[in-house]
Amino acid sequence: MIKRRTFIKQSGLAFAAAAVLPSVLYSCDRDYPLGLQLYSLRETIGDDVKATIEKVSRVGFKEVETYGYSSENGFWGLSVSEFKKLLSDNGLNSPSGHYGLDEYLSKEGTKSDFAYTLDVAHGLDQKYVIIPHISDKLRTSIDDYKRMADKLNEAGEMCKDAGLKLAYHNHAFEFEDYNGENGYEIFLNNTDKDLVVFEMDIYWIVRAGKDPVALFEENPGRFPLWHVKDMSKIDRELNTEIGAGTIDFHKIFEMAKEAGGKHFIIEQENFEMDPYKSLTQSFNYIKNDLLNS
Repeated sequence: MIKRRTFIKQSGLAFAAAAVLPSVLYSCDRDYPLGLQLYSLRETIGDDVKATIEKVSRVGFKEVETYGYSSENGFWGLSVSEFKKLLSDNGLNSPSGHYGLDEYLSKEGTKSDFAYTLDVAHGLDQKYVIIPHISDKLRTSIDDYKRMADKLNEAGEMCKDAGLKLAYHNHAFEFEDYNGENGYEIFLNNTDKDLVVFEMDIYWIVRAGKDPVALFEENPGRFPLWHVKDMSKIDRELNTEIGAGTIDFHKIFEMAKEAGGKHFIIEQENFEMDPYKSLTQSFNYIKNDLLNS
């Protein structure tokens, strides 16, 4: 028979363990839908978008993140409605999309330069409009980041009014030091957490010399989207299959609840094997090794 004092002690240890490992209480199981950033297949998707989407579906993905939309060419020659039907026909949906917004983020940019994204996102039933990159000329000083933080809040308000959410996707350049400050800190600290969230590209965070777990702990709930991308053991400037590189994803996925993680999106920018074989390997590793059974 367990003594009351021992029971309390053991119960306390169990609770403490759950606090340390929040994924134990998190609803991420092996049936959790994983996503793919279609930029991973940029070398071929323009040649045959329908065949590409069919192959993505056969890997097991249930979600895709878009990129590359233009008013002239839509999505690789398909209109928004045609592309949405293609996804649906293959058992896919698109909760998020990357949209080039340098024009909006410039000093001269206006709300009309951002507004088109709302229509496209609604057309695909997306929930997140994501700013994926900022060109060099727009980020020459810490004041540039402060000005753009205001733009993010403005765009976030537009998204909120449209029933959407704005997110920012990082690379490594946001961590360039400006007398003790960096652009990523400016964005985190100068945007309204109810209007602007973040898509953490884990590879680029690590490549910048930063710790994803520390960022999750310092900014809980602000990272509903993740780019899950590993770093090659041979060349840190290259990607590799998830679990075959240098990044400790077990430690990172244990922080899913605290981070606010909802969408785990595989992206790989270079391949040393057949892309679909590579993506299948990464997909299976996340399902079998990182998500709870």
